[in-house]
Amino acid sequence: MSASAIPPGLAPVPSAAVQSGKTRLVVIGAGMASGRMLEHLLEAAPDRFDVTLFNAEPRGNYNRLMLSPVLSGEKTYEEIVTHDDGWYAAQGITCRFGEAVTRIDRAARTVHTASGETPYDALVIGTGSAPFIIPVPGKDLPGVVTYRDLEDTNAMIDAGVAGKNAVVIGGGLLGLEAAAGMAARGAKVTVIHLMGHLMERQLDPAAGYLLQRDLERRGIKVHCKGATKAILGDGKAEAVLLEDGTTYPADLVCMAVGIRPETRIATDAGLEVERGIVVDDALRTSDPHIFALGECVEHCGQVFGLVAPLYDQAKTLARTLMKEDAVFAPVQTATKLKVTGCDLFSAGDFADGPDREDIVFRDPGRGIYKRLVLKDDRIIGVVMYGDTADGNWFYGLLKDAADISGTRDTLIFGPAAGKADPLAAVAALPPEAEICGCNGVSKGAIVGAVQGGACTLDAIRTCTKASASCGTCTGLVEQLMKLTLGDDFAAPAPAGMCKCTDHSHEDVRRLIKSMELKSIPAVMQELGWKTVGGCHSCRPALNFYLLADWPLEYQDDRQSRFVNERNHANIQKDGTYSVVPRMWGGVTTSAELRAIADAADKYDVPMVKVTGGQRIDLLGVKKEDLPAMWADLNDAGMVSGHAYSKGLRTVKTCVGSEFCRFGTQDSTGLGIRLEKLLWGTWTPHKVKLGVSGCPRNCAEATCKDIGIVCVESGFQVSVAGAAGMEVKATELIATVPTEDEAVEVTTAFIQLYREHAKYLDRPYKWVPKVGLDWVIAQVVDDVENRRALVQRFEISQSVYRKDPWAEHAQPEEHKKWAPMADLSLEAAE
Repeated sequence: MSASAIPPGLAPVPSAAVQSGKTRLVVIGAGMASGRMLEHLLEAAPDRFDVTLFNAEPRGNYNRLMLSPVLSGEKTYEEIVTHDDGWYAAQGITCRFGEAVTRIDRAARTVHTASGETPYDALVIGTGSAPFIIPVPGKDLPGVVTYRDLEDTNAMIDAGVAGKNAVVIGGGLLGLEAAAGMAARGAKVTVIHLMGHLMERQLDPAAGYLLQRDLERRGIKVHCKGATKAILGDGKAEAVLLEDGTTYPADLVCMAVGIRPETRIATDAGLEVERGIVVDDALRTSDPHIFALGECVEHCGQVFGLVAPLYDQAKTLARTLMKEDAVFAPVQTATKLKVTGCDLFSAGDFADGPDREDIVFRDPGRGIYKRLVLKDDRIIGVVMYGDTADGNWFYGLLKDAADISGTRDTLIFGPAAGKADPLAAVAALPPEAEICGCNGVSKGAIVGAVQGGACTLDAIRTCTKASASCGTCTGLVEQLMKLTLGDDFAAPAPAGMCKCTDHSHEDVRRLIKSMELKSIPAVMQELGWKTVGGCHSCRPALNFYLLADWPLEYQDDRQSRFVNERNHANIQKDGTYSVVPRMWGGVTTSAELRAIADAADKYDVPMVKVTGGQRIDLLGVKKEDLPAMWADLNDAGMVSGHAYSKGLRTVKTCVGSEFCRFGTQDSTGLGIRLEKLLWGTWTPHKVKLGVSGCPRNCAEATCKDIGIVCVESGFQVSVAGAAGMEVKATELIATVPTEDEAVEVTTAFIQLYREHAKYLDRPYKWVPKVGLDWVIAQVVDDVENRRALVQRFEISQSVYRKDPWAEHAQPEEHKKWAPMADLSLEAAE
C-alpha cells in the first residue's frame, strides 16, 4: 500500500529522523564499498543523516581481502575488522546485522525484513556479489564450499583440513588464496583451472607460468586446462572428476570459479538490471531515490571487482547523497597482488594485437619477468612478476600516455637502467645438472675442468667427454665455458632456432630435460625468449619437444601445430583439402573401397588418386565437409592416415611370402604390425617405412626413413634413407633373426629419433649429426637401453595415439567443430 493510500487515522507516527529534519538513509549491505561511503559521508556531514545499516551476515564491515590470512591461521577475524561496534555507535548508525532485506517497496519507500518495514528517504544497495556455482553433478554434496565471506572461511577451517585432500576449482585470485590458506593448514591441495594459465585476466602466460611454478614449489598441485565434470561421493564429497577422465581425491572441494553481481533484491523491485544494477555517473539507479555501489553495480556496461574503483564509487556516492555534483569516471587501474608470497603487478591491456609490440625482460635465475605492451610509442599494458618495485612508475607512464620513444632502449629496466644476462638460464643450473646425457657429465664437472685449465672445446671433450658423442650439448658446453672464462673465451655465436632466441634447437632440447621445463611458457620464461608467445618457427618445435620429453605431464597445444595438423587434412592450393584414410600396410578390403567410393560421390570429390604410399587420396574436399566425411569413413572402420602429420605416414609393403614365390618372410604381416604399432606417433618430421619380402626390394625399403628387407636368415634393418629432394640409400644398423627383434629395434630407433633430433630434420639429416655408430650403440648393442627406449615410446603412445577423425566425427562434435583459422603457421609448412 502506498503512503498516499493510508487512511489518515492510521498514518505512521513521524520518526525522530523526520522530526529532526535528518535524511533517512537506509543501506543494504555492510561491505567494504558501503563502509567506505559511510566514512566519507559521515565525516563530511555527521549530523545530516539518520543511517540504518542492514547486513545479511551477522556482523559489520571487515576486510574481505584479508580472509586468506584468516584461513591460513596468520590472522584472526578480529584483526581484519574495519568497523567495530564502537565505530558504528560513535557514528549513530542503527545496525541491523543478521537481518536480510527481503523486499523494497519503491512506492512507499520502505524496505522489508522478516521483522517489519523500515522507511527511507534515500536507499543505497551495496549487496556485492555472489559466488558462481558450477552446475555439475555433486555440487550440493556436503564438503563442497564456496569462498566469499567469513562463513565460507570458517567452514574450511572447521573441516579440519590438515592431512586431508582439498581440491580448489578455479585458479583466479580467490581460488589461489583459498588454496594457499588450506595448504598452510596442512592440506594436500590441488587447484583445477579451466584456462591455460592461472589468473588469466591479470597475467599473461609467462607470468602465469611463474606463479604456477612458485605455487607448486609450495606443495600446491596445479592442473590447468581442467574442466570439472562431476563431484563424486556417497553422502559427501570424495573426489573431483574432470572431463578428460582425471580424478583427484577430495575431502573438501572449494568452488572459486567466479562471482556474479548480487542483483535479486533490485530485480524484484523492478529496477533496471543488466549484468549488474544499472547506475548513472552519480551512482543513481533507475529510481531517483535509490542508489547502488560496489560489485553489484553496472556502469556504462562495466562491472567491477577490484577495490580501487569501488572506493572511487564510495567517494562519488557520498558527494551525490550530499547533493553535490559528482561523477564516477572509472580510470585505468593497476593491480598489485601478493598471492602466497608471489609478487604480481598488472595494469592496462596486455592482450596480443597486430598494432602492438612488446618489450620483455626475463631473469630466470631470480624468477623475474617484466613485459611492456606498446602502441604508438606509448605504454598500454604492464605485466610484472617477481620484482614489482617499478610498477607504479610504469603505471604513471601508462596513465599519462607518455611518449617513450626516446627511452625505448632502457625503458624496461625502470627508472634506473640495468642489463639482462644472456647466460642467465645456464648460470641458474645447479652444479649437479646433467649437461652431457651421453656421458653423464654434469655442469659442475665441466666448470671444474675449465677452472683446471681446459680452455678449449677439444680440451673439455678430452677431459670430460662432454659433447664428444652425439654433440647435441655442444652449445651448452660453450656457454658454460663463456660463463666461467668470461672474455677469455671466444666462440662463434650459436645459431638460434629462430629470431625469438639465441639458443639452438639442441640447446633447447637439452635444457628442457635438465631444467624439467614442462610447458611452452616455462621454456620461454626460463630460457629468456625475446618474443612474447614465440613465432611460427619455434612454437611447433617447442610443442613437439615437450610432447616427446614429457608425455605424461605435457598436453599437446593444437594452436602450436601447422595448419594441416590442426585441421587433420592436407590443404591444397585452392583452399580445399585432401583426405587420406589409413590402409594398414597398403592392404584394403572391398568394404573400405566402397566406403571411399561412397564418400567421393557424397561429397563431390573431384579427384580420387592412388598414392605412392599404397593408399587412396580424396582430393578437393571442402573444409566444411571434413567432419562429416571423417564420420562416414569411421563408420566403415577407417582411421586417419596422418598424411598431414609430422609423424608416421605409411608402411609400404610387398606381397611377401604369403603369395610371392620369392618371398622369404611375411613382409605384409610385419608391415601391418609395424604400422599399427607406430601410427599416431609424433616425430620431428614425417616418417615413412618400407618392408620388402626379399632382396628384390619391391617395397623400395632401402630409400625410406626406416627400411626392413627380409632375408632367409631374418631381417635387415636399415635407416636414414631419402627419396625426395635428396636421394640417399639407407644404412644398415642390424640384422636380426626374429620379427620381434626387428620390431623392437625399429621402435627404439623411432624413440631415439624423437628424443634427440632437431625439429624438421628427417632421419637422413639427423643420423650424420650424431653418427651412425652412436645410433647402433644405443638401439642395437645396448639391449637394456633399447628396451628402455621402447618402454618410453609405449608410454607416449598410451597418451597420444588417438584418431583425430574419430574425435571430431562424433555427432555432438559436428555442431561445435570448426577448423581453426589458418593464419599463423602455414609459412613454415
